Amino acid sequence: MSKRNIPLAGVIGSPIAHSKSPRLHGHWLKRYGINGHYIPMEIAPDDLEDALRVLPRLGFAGVNVTIPHKEHALQIADLVTDRAAVMGASNTLIFRKDGKIHADNTDGYGFIENLRQNAPNWNPAAGPAAVIGAGGAARAIVAALIDVGVPEIRLTNRTKTRAEALRQEFGTKIEVYDWVQAGNAIDGAATVVNTSSLGMEGAPEMRVPLDALLPSATVTDLVYTPLETKLLAHAKSIGCTTVDGLGMLLHQAAPGFERWFGVRPEVDDELRKAVLR
Repeated sequence: MSKRNIPLAGVIGSPIAHSKSPRLHGHWLKRYGINGHYIPMEIAPDDLEDALRVLPRLGFAGVNVTIPHKEHALQIADLVTDRAAVMGASNTLIFRKDGKIHADNTDGYGFIENLRQNAPNWNPAAGPAAVIGAGGAARAIVAALIDVGVPEIRLTNRTKTRAEALRQEFGTKIEVYDWVQAGNAIDGAATVVNTSSLGMEGAPEMRVPLDALLPSATVTDLVYTPLETKLLAHAKSIGCTTVDGLGMLLHQAAPGFERWFGVRPEVDDELRKAVLR
């Protein structure tokens, strides 16, 4: 870390008031006794590049980027990690001492670390993964699942063309299922992931038939409001290993915090409680 008196980082989005990131990073700053700040910033899309060029001069070490800026931030960056390039989006920016903006994407990392921590017996190679949804989050999940050795990904989305676009990009490991056949995608799947907003507070319920869900499956939902979605509640009731979506948020934050503030932070129950408080 540089010799800044008070290291600064933050999160940029529009809207941003709902973000849990300030509470998350604030907890770590306090825990590790770091005299720094993590600030939420609402910045309009048209102002993003100007903001990213001026923030380093104001003492910022980097920022998280959220909706709707993830794709645009990647285009603005001077340097891009392989995983951010594959995902076509960035959620973590590091402002280097030479003035260059370095873009990373830690969403896939956060997803896998959440599963490893909360489903320690999860074996990616055990069988197919059913992935519900084909938006920006799905891209990170699909890339991460392929990376850790899942043999087949069954992708289903309300708009089939989006799922087919991901298959064209990621190749033959992906099989696209019609939305009306989503229940069939789950049949025999060892891993089931909801990457869509279905089941979130204020969003429509997820009505995918779950009759074929195996009790041996590991089921995770990226939605974390509520923490236990109907998908997770049903999966738990038949004996599945279930993992809620909050852990992904916590784990994806750790690499950025380490780069900006110089400490590798721990993701534990104390952090979960602080973020949920």
